Parts: sequence; C-alpha cells; structure tokens
Amino acid sequence: MGIINVTPDSFYDGGIATTQQTILYQAAQMLEEGATFLDIGGYSSRPGADEISETEELHRVIPAIRGILKEFPEALISIDTFRSTVAKKAIEVGAAVVNDISAGKLDPEMLATVGKLQVPYIMMHMRGTPKTMSKHADYENVTREVLFYFSEQIAAARSQRINDIIVDPGFGFAKNSAHNFELLSMLDLFKTLEVPILGGLSRKSMIYKTLESTAEKALNGTTSLNTVALLKGASILRVHDVKEAVECITLTQKLHVHGA
Repeated sequence: MGIINVTPDSFYDGGIATTQQTILYQAAQMLEEGATFLDIGGYSSRPGADEISETEELHRVIPAIRGILKEFPEALISIDTFRSTVAKKAIEVGAAVVNDISAGKLDPEMLATVGKLQVPYIMMHMRGTPKTMSKHADYENVTREVLFYFSEQIAAARSQRINDIIVDPGFGFAKNSAHNFELLSMLDLFKTLEVPILGGLSRKSMIYKTLESTAEKALNGTTSLNTVALLKGASILRVHDVKEAVECITLTQKLHVHGA
C-alpha cells in the first residue's frame, strides 16, 4: 500500500503531493513499482497535527482520487479518513477501501456507513485524536489491550455487516517506542483475530529515534522492520517506499516457500 498524503504537514512527505501533477507522478511511480493499493489521505495524523475541516479534507482528497482514476482506471484506492462523509464521497468517486485510524471511534456514523457501502475496512488502534494521542500512551499490557480493542471493534463492525476487515496495530499512535516494539514482537498473536494484518511502520519515529537518525534516513530501518512484520504475519505493508517494500515481500515469500 503506497502512501500518498495530499497534506502540507504529514511527518515525512507533507507538502510533496499537493498539485494534481505531483499526485499523478507519485501514483504512477508507486503503481510501476508494484503497489497493490494507493492510500490517499488529506488529514495529517502525525502526533500533534492540527485539525482541519471536513470541507478542507474533501477539497484535498476528492480531486486526487478522481485524477488518479482518470489516469489509472485500474488503480485500487484506499481513502485514509476517520470521517464517514469523506469515506462515502471518496467511495462514490471510485475509491475501493476505507482506512480509518480511529476504527470507528471518532465518527459514530462510520461503521454503519461502511456497512452500507459494502467495501473493505481497515481499522487501526489509536487513543484520542492525532492532536492528543501522545498523552494516552499508558498501558498495563499493550498487546493484550490492543487485541481486546480489536475484538470489540471487529464485533461492532460485523454487526453493521462489514464483511472484509483488516487490522492495523497503529505503530506510533498513542504508543511509545517500547510499546511499538512489543507490539511488533507479538504481531503473530494478532492472527487469532482471523483477519488480515496491516503493518504501518514506514519511516516512523520508533525507527529513526532508536537509530538516532531522521525520517529521511530511515529507509533501511523501515526495510528491516517491514521484514519482521511480514515474518510475524502481516499481509499488507503501508509504505512511502514501494519498490523496497515489494522486494521485502518477494524475498520473504521465497523464504516461506522454502520453509514449506
């Protein structure tokens, strides 16, 4: 899953894809490098990010989705939003998946909306909002609490007739570095949920702060942790760097074939 942030303030690539030309260029490159999905987001979810209006979010994402699908009609687009109205309008103009960082917690209409739309739904674990989440990184047992959260939200989603569910543990969202690494080390436990797992590790602070580096220099670290995530059961990698992630997938799949 290639990340296209049509925002001015995302933590790594904010301000890159802000014109139709740059959005299409990024989409073309990611599809050529082997992306299965393009994840379009218009609301920055970096820690401390400012809130924006629903109108502004729509203004950012709808033209981007239309433009990409006009140029690449076969592209599978995921809309990265926690707002049901944005999700509905994005699906209406051709997006195929809803990716919600709040798992339905920030908009009471989200689960019912996705159920009516009958599209796959990616639910992520987070506490609070992007602006406040860093204040909520307190757990007795992070893996157990995140698993319990998903068991509840999956049940809520199923009750709204959402059939295809993917879970994302939410690395970096209301979690400190120790929480992030514990979740990654225990990722295979999430297979008990019996839904696909998405790993969103790309260039995050758990990598570059551990390595005393920067997001710009975190590609090698991202590749290392993406490989761990795949070996622990992740089915989808959400990344800024598609070519390298596809190489991880190709190599680990060979390993599984050989192991079998």
